[in-house]
Amino acid sequence: MAMAAQIPGTRALSVLHAAARHLNFSRAASEVGLTPAAVSHQIKEMEDRLGLVLFARTSRAMALTEAGAALAEAVAEALDTLERGAARARKAARGVSQLRLTMDGLFASKWLVPRLDAFRARCPEIDLRFDISYELRDFDRDDVDIAVRFGTGRYPGVTTHCLFGNVVVPVCSPHLLRAGPPLREPRDLLRHTLVHIEWSRQGVTWPNWRMWMAAAGVEDFDDSRCVLFASSSHVIQAAIDGNVVALCDFSMVANDLSAGRLVRPFELGIKMTPGYAYYLAYPAGLEHDPRVEAFRGWILEEAGRTPAEA
Repeated sequence: MAMAAQIPGTRALSVLHAAARHLNFSRAASEVGLTPAAVSHQIKEMEDRLGLVLFARTSRAMALTEAGAALAEAVAEALDTLERGAARARKAARGVSQLRLTMDGLFASKWLVPRLDAFRARCPEIDLRFDISYELRDFDRDDVDIAVRFGTGRYPGVTTHCLFGNVVVPVCSPHLLRAGPPLREPRDLLRHTLVHIEWSRQGVTWPNWRMWMAAAGVEDFDDSRCVLFASSSHVIQAAIDGNVVALCDFSMVANDLSAGRLVRPFELGIKMTPGYAYYLAYPAGLEHDPRVEAFRGWILEEAGRTPAEA
């Protein structure tokens, strides 16, 4: 509820909402940026003004009273309505020329930014602004119009278009290929430091070195020495820095390969589970918004020209 706290006059409501969800004043205080004593004071003041007891307190636990539960439900609905209204107000205040796009930092830096000049030349009337975040945004609550996200592309009330899928390939710096232990066959990789991203959602795992080695016919591979990263951008940078062999999404390193910053010691690639891909996403009903139409047409053309993994 960070956005609700920014709406004037909602501090007390945000405090009650946090306290009702956590049933702990310390955790509620951490969420809303107050001290536990200030949260306790705010709740006590609300109880005094309403003439109600909202929380039943014992030495071991805290619980909402019946009155507290009823008020907490109403507060949650009110804050949700205010957040949606504030988002609509921000979008209206921006005018019709600005388009706010949300995406993660890797996609922005490795794929979109190198192509931005082409979009601006094609659509100079659109003021493209960015929200760079790995967190999923809510079109109803957050000040964003359109998104690029990796996932299944199935989101309620959202229209999506697949940009491209994912093939994970081994890459390293040309320096490592020249100066490190030779890489003539897949088993030679065992003499190198191997890195990959650790990612799993709904039973789907991002391709890792164990999977790649199995596909390459290396059956006795021990993955306990692999170095795991939480971010793909860190995996790519580690490869560019020159001392590791990394498994990376081909579409995110295509420019680095073309520029010679990275090379592929082996051609074998592992495809991501079908259905998981990069998608363009926007609220259903915005299909005919001129800004969305323009950006959609451009990015789908660019995605179609993105080099396919060889």
